[in-house]
Amino acid sequence: QVQLVESGGGTVQAGGSLRLACAAAGRTLSTYSMGWFRQAPGKGREFVAATSRYGAKYYADSVKGRFTISRDNAKNTVYLQVNNLNAEDTADYYCAAATTLVGLTTAAQYDNWGQGTQVTVAS
Repeated sequence: QVQLVESGGGTVQAGGSLRLACAAAGRTLSTYSMGWFRQAPGKGREFVAATSRYGAKYYADSVKGRFTISRDNAKNTVYLQVNNLNAEDTADYYCAAATTLVGLTTAAQYDNWGQGTQVTVAS
């Protein structure tokens, strides 16, 4: 099992940027497909971005062109660069690890989850 810890959240003005990080302990992240999900107040958890262990990348339509997922295997960390933020991006952001290569836009495919980091966009 891999332990995941997110960081990098905070409060930012609309149009601003953040870089979220997900550090792993216990296992090598390069052997996992990784995803980012978010949950806004009063809403369900939704897919944001994912990268397979072979480098394929997937994004929700609402974040394409604004968010970028990447990984640094040497640091055992996955990142989510979030740019041009708007109020609809306000949510708790969670990273997750999966051993599968398919269905990476679906939360049920992930076996390990972090505790989340909060992003608040002030308008």
